[in-house]
Amino acid sequence: MTIASATSVRPARSDDGEALARIYNHYVLNTCVTFETDAVTAGDMAARIRETLDAGLPWLLAEGPDGAPLGYAYASRWKGRCAYRHTVESTVYLDAGAVGRGIGQPLYGALLDAIRAGGMHAVIGGIALPNARSIALHQRLGFHKVAHFEQVGRKQDRWIDVGYWQRLF
Repeated sequence: MTIASATSVRPARSDDGEALARIYNHYVLNTCVTFETDAVTAGDMAARIRETLDAGLPWLLAEGPDGAPLGYAYASRWKGRCAYRHTVESTVYLDAGAVGRGIGQPLYGALLDAIRAGGMHAVIGGIALPNARSIALHQRLGFHKVAHFEQVGRKQDRWIDVGYWQRLF
């Protein structure tokens, strides 16, 4: 699968943990995009990848022509109760240097294709607000806003709202 003419997408593997932790830790340490506050290790990320894949859910990695990871996207269970089994939450992170290079939409689109192929019915994306780029990405991919929670997170000495966007298949 080709993205931005020189980028490919493949399933993530546990041995991608170090590179993906590096991408994610930029957001953990420098932004309010994620509500985690402590950097994750390569082992933490490898365990997360294994857990996702063991649950039968997709975790995809975008690579540049040199094989360097440029971003990743994955699905996780929305809730633990059985009736929620056809709903997942989607997550996408790009390497800080890859933002704005046309990688996010095709990567996220590939994730949505994998989610649909896995028999899911609903996808929910949570967005720490404000985040115009993420909102635009979700809306381009057919999501619509379904919820807005005020001041539910606190990071970097400020309260953060969270919005939820949903897409049905």
